[in-house]
Amino acid sequence: AAAGILCYVGAYVFITYDDYDHFFEDVYTLIPAVVIIAVGTLLFIIGLIGCCATIRESRCGLATFVIILLLVFITEVVVVVLGYIYRAKVEAEVNHSIKKVYNTYNGTNPDAASRAIDYVQRQLHCCGIHNYTDWELTAWFKEAKNHSVPLSCCKATISNCTGSLARPADLYSELLGMLCACIVLCRRSRDPAYELLITGGTYA
Repeated sequence: AAAGILCYVGAYVFITYDDYDHFFEDVYTLIPAVVIIAVGTLLFIIGLIGCCATIRESRCGLATFVIILLLVFITEVVVVVLGYIYRAKVEAEVNHSIKKVYNTYNGTNPDAASRAIDYVQRQLHCCGIHNYTDWELTAWFKEAKNHSVPLSCCKATISNCTGSLARPADLYSELLGMLCACIVLCRRSRDPAYELLITGGTYA
């Protein structure tokens, strides 16, 4: 069951990547998906070996099963250590990619990148990469000169929000960053709003 779930998650990331590639600079973002699928496949093979060895009561088979489990455990430890060592670099790369997308934002609905950003901020209740002040560094904010952020930053409970930075309480303050970027990849394609990113429709 665990192997099947891992393979499903990895495959789903591949399927949804094309719809959200605006947020990522290159396909190396898919490396975790490849690793997940590989681990799922490996777990399935290990499970088969363990079952066969147990049914046949084969000492050689059971010994092989134990050795493989030890190798998997060692590999997991190595992956955790490498993940800890390179965590800052990975976060920096993801933030850099997201910043590039934010700098191309122009506020028009027909623009794919702009629609993607507005959709993410509305659905995930985020504003900016770290907070709403990140918008002050974008070309769109500087050109608009109205001291406001996109309306997608407005809280859904505020009916008269204009995106003005003079009223920060009206804006979402949650972090986008890496966490939201990962969540984006797992959004369900059956969501009607999600489909707008592909079909080019307009938001209600």
